[in-house]
Amino acid sequence: MRIAVVHDWLVQCAGSEKVLAQILKLYPDADLFSLIDFLPERDRREFLMGKKAKTSFLQKIPLAKKKYRMLLPLMPHAIEGLDLSSYGLIISSSHAVAKGVPTRKDQAHICYCHTPVRYAWDMRRQYLREAGMDKGFKGLAANLLLDYIRNWDIRSSSRVSRFVANSAYIAERIKNAYGRESTVVYPPVDIEGFKLREKKEDFFLAASRLVPYKKMDLIAEAFSEMGRKLVIIGDGPDFKKVKDKAKGNVHLLGYQENDVLKDHLGRARALVFAAEEDFGLLPVEAQACGTPVIAYGRGGAKETVIEGRTGVFFVEQSVSGLVQAVEEFERAESRFDLREIRANAERFGAERFRREFREVVDDFLLLTGAVPGKR
Repeated sequence: MRIAVVHDWLVQCAGSEKVLAQILKLYPDADLFSLIDFLPERDRREFLMGKKAKTSFLQKIPLAKKKYRMLLPLMPHAIEGLDLSSYGLIISSSHAVAKGVPTRKDQAHICYCHTPVRYAWDMRRQYLREAGMDKGFKGLAANLLLDYIRNWDIRSSSRVSRFVANSAYIAERIKNAYGRESTVVYPPVDIEGFKLREKKEDFFLAASRLVPYKKMDLIAEAFSEMGRKLVIIGDGPDFKKVKDKAKGNVHLLGYQENDVLKDHLGRARALVFAAEEDFGLLPVEAQACGTPVIAYGRGGAKETVIEGRTGVFFVEQSVSGLVQAVEEFERAESRFDLREIRANAERFGAERFRREFREVVDDFLLLTGAVPGKR
C-alpha cells in the first residue's frame, strides 16, 4: 500500500512538526506533501529524515515563506490541488487545511487533528480583535472570509475516514465542529532529551513565540508587579509589547537555541504558561525536568498538569489571576516532589505515541478490509 503523509506547511519545527516526525518514523517509505516547504535543511535532516515535501502552487508565490498566513483564502484551493489519487492510505497532520485533501471512497484517510481551524471557530473573535480587523469594512470582509473557511472546513471533514485528536480538549472541539467522534492519542514528547534537575534556582521561566494568544505580555506585567525574577525566552511580533511591560526584574533573552531553553527549564523554580493551548508541549517538557508548572487552567494543560502535585492553575487570563497563582505556588513550593513531576511527564513519550497511533491506523485498516489479517 502506497502511503502519503500530508502536513499544512513546513516553515519551522514546532509542536506539530514533532508529531509529523514521529509519523514519518512509523512510515519511512511514505511520500510527504505540504502546501509549502521552506524548512531549513538542518531541521529537515534532524526531524524529517531528509524528506522534502511535494508542494502546492503556493510554494511559488513571492513572499510565501514569510507571509504564508496571509494566503489563508487560497489554502482550500491549494490543498485540493494536490494529487493523491495513487495512494491507498493518506495520513494528514492537520491544524488548518491538510485534512481537506481530496480522497476517494476506496482510500483510507486518517487525520491526526491538532485542532479544527482556530481562525474560523471558537478563537475567531480573539484573532480578529488582536489583528485589528474586528470592526468596520475590514471586520465585515474578514468575517465573510472566515465564514467561507469554516463552511469549507465542515464540508471537507467528510473526506476523513477516522479522526485522531491530540487531547480530550480537541476531541470535544472536533465533535462540536464536525459532529465526529475521535480517538485521543497524546502528542510525542522527547522525554529522554530532558533530564531531571533537582537543584532549582531563584527565577521563573516563560518561553514561547511572542504572539498575542500566548499572553506573554500578561506574564511580564504580572511579574513586574510582583518583583519576582522572570526570564522570558522567545521572539515574535509581540516582542516590543512584552518589553514595554517588563521592569528590571524581567529579563528578555529573545530567541535561543534548544540547549539554552532546556538548561533554563531545568533550573527554573517553575514554568509560567498563560496560553490556552490544544495540548502544549512545553509544560510536559518542563515536568520532564522536574520543574512545576503555573498554567492557565484551560486547554491541554488540564490534561498534562496535575493540580497541587505537578503544578498550579489560574482560572482567568489576567494579571491578578496569575499573581494569585504564583503566590499559591510559593506557599506550596516545598511540598512538590520533583521525581513525581518527572514521572507524570513520562506518560507522554514518543514510543508511546508511535505505538498508540499505529494501533489506530492498523485497527482501522483491518476493520475496513484494506489490509488482510485479524487481531
